[in-house]
Amino acid sequence: MAIESRIFLIRGCRVMLDSHLAELYGVKAIRLREQVRRNRARFPPDFMFRMRPEEATAMVSQNAIPSRKHMGGHLPFVFTQEGVAMLSSVLRSPRAVEANIFIMRAFVKLRDTLALHKELASKFRDLERRIIGHDAQITSILDAIRKLMNPPAPPPRRIGFHP
Repeated sequence: MAIESRIFLIRGCRVMLDSHLAELYGVKAIRLREQVRRNRARFPPDFMFRMRPEEATAMVSQNAIPSRKHMGGHLPFVFTQEGVAMLSSVLRSPRAVEANIFIMRAFVKLRDTLALHKELASKFRDLERRIIGHDAQITSILDAIRKLMNPPAPPPRRIGFHP
């Protein structure tokens, strides 16, 4: 399973669903939620929160969740990077530790990719600003070249005396 495809943006935070994490850790989602409830003090709101109904509906429409029925009648927990790291202290199986390492690397890779995109976007905006000023200059150069290529016709020559 590609971990990067399981990281979503909800409420401005990059998060993973409890069901996806449970699958990665090799436990049932209900057991993962049970451990989280038993250790609630380890999961403040910036580490984990429950999705709102409209957020769950949006996730279903984006095919992140097959259906509302798939959620088992509850709204899923979502975990930020910090929450995923805290899960490693709650779920201690070797598979959970290994999965946690992979997930942390995926979050870091995603952050690096987003930073690169922001840097490229900034450079592109700078380039656009410079080009806008050059358009007028290029147009005036082209007009001057056109004038040089098409010199004015010489005045008609008249032979003889004309009053």
